[in-house]
Amino acid sequence: MANKRVIKKDIDYLVSEVITDCYTHFMLHGEKNKEKVMELIQQIVDERNNLIERVNNPASNPQKDQLFKLKRNAPAEYKASIDKQKKEVKKHYRAVYTDLLSIIDDSFTKLGELSK
Repeated sequence: MANKRVIKKDIDYLVSEVITDCYTHFMLHGEKNKEKVMELIQQIVDERNNLIERVNNPASNPQKDQLFKLKRNAPAEYKASIDKQKKEVKKHYRAVYTDLLSIIDDSFTKLGELSK
């Protein structure tokens, strides 16, 4: 799994590609569909902020006190709890990537429809 910094860079790169294509649309088509393209840019920026927020705040962690008690009293349960937590975090980041790709694909599709 990539670290948070790499995931954030991927999000920013893909969002900037969509925004660049939107401005290219302005250059080629002038003022045609200006409001719809600006709405698309606003929507993709909002989605970007949402994705960054999700990356910064992964699935909630169990209480530290509970983990320390498990570590002292039941090391096997502690290890199982940590392993389960790692799997949930990986699942969370996979979901973020899946959502990112679907949002980007949907945005390019919408922009393509405006170009027709």
